[in-house]
Amino acid sequence: MQALVSAIAPSVRLVLASTSVYRRELLARLQLPFETASPNLDESPLSGETPQATAERLAVAKAKAVAGDFPNALIVGSDQVAFLGAERFGKPGTRARAIAQLRAMRGRNVVFHTGLCLYNSATGRVQVAGVPTEVGFRQFSDAEIERYLDKEQPYQCAGSAKSEGLGVTLLDHMRGDDPTALIGLPLIALCAMLRAEGLVLP
Repeated sequence: MQALVSAIAPSVRLVLASTSVYRRELLARLQLPFETASPNLDESPLSGETPQATAERLAVAKAKAVAGDFPNALIVGSDQVAFLGAERFGKPGTRARAIAQLRAMRGRNVVFHTGLCLYNSATGRVQVAGVPTEVGFRQFSDAEIERYLDKEQPYQCAGSAKSEGLGVTLLDHMRGDDPTALIGLPLIALCAMLRAEGLVLP
């Protein structure tokens, strides 16, 4: 079996269906050659869809969206939705929205649910996982929000704070099974998926 794995694994292309620099840096940790592709799809939630379901559905949709260009590949899709009850926190895009998000989240626990998909475009096999991370935001002041945004500008990060950077100063705690999930790509779950497809890690 080991000889078969060694023979087939190098011939399979690995594709990250994302242009996120954070996900690219995370996948590079596995020291496997990979390509990136932009999925270009509507990321709006469906009516009545839970945040968890949105993240997992979009992870699959992103992987399948680029499959036409990669007919013999393992394609990684990932999506993250931050939520508190019925309220969702996406990428703020602007300073004003980031301020509003951080004000809403301070002193509260927010769940960042990261959906992950590994799609084998040759066989049609789909592996999907959802990895939640609970993030406790401390009771910071408006002045602290302003100083933080001056220094880091996290406007493309769901929840308006980079936990891997200065955003960690805004937190009380993080609770989850995979520290890389909060950054955007759950590597522990992904490694299990890649092994199930015959790749040898490490």
